[in-house]
Amino acid sequence: MYSKLPNVVFGFHGCHKDVFEAVLSGKEDLKESKNAYDWLGPGIYFWESNLERAKQWAESHFQEDGRVLGAALDLGYCLNLTDQFATPILKQGYEYLEQACSEQQIPLPKNQLGHDLLLRNLDCAIISGVHEIQNLNGQPPFDSARGLFFEGESIAEGSLLMERTHTQIAVRNPNCIKGYFIPRELNEDYERP
Repeated sequence: MYSKLPNVVFGFHGCHKDVFEAVLSGKEDLKESKNAYDWLGPGIYFWESNLERAKQWAESHFQEDGRVLGAALDLGYCLNLTDQFATPILKQGYEYLEQACSEQQIPLPKNQLGHDLLLRNLDCAIISGVHEIQNLNGQPPFDSARGLFFEGESIAEGSLLMERTHTQIAVRNPNCIKGYFIPRELNEDYERP
């Protein structure tokens, strides 16, 4: 009942300058990512209200050709991992995945246990299982998925506050993208009263 988020959020998508220009001109739409390691399963990925993190990502992947595309997003029916509502759904997704792997006699996918846990094959497979269950049970599909991710170095020894913690969104229903924009930089000359 409360999984429809009632507000529009700003998302930022790091991309190559050619994609940036093609999307802004209306010649192309952003493509769904379907990597086995995508944290939130298949979707079009955005950093929620985090222009700086999107810039870091674009520059690390495309150097001087990296760009950031802004988008106004209505998350619709959202699999919101920051809400307790998602916990039993995720457990069902895991049980579904576990059974499918057992029947096919293949091992469960594993998250890569590197420093940042950036390759999250297990998490992706669980969320993909959630989407399959929704479809098999004739339930409405999730329009988007949203989660908080702890990434980067700790800001202090023993702290769980990380340098690159962010909220990420995977849009599955492209109609959730209400429009694109070129992000503005902060006007440093503006004086606050």
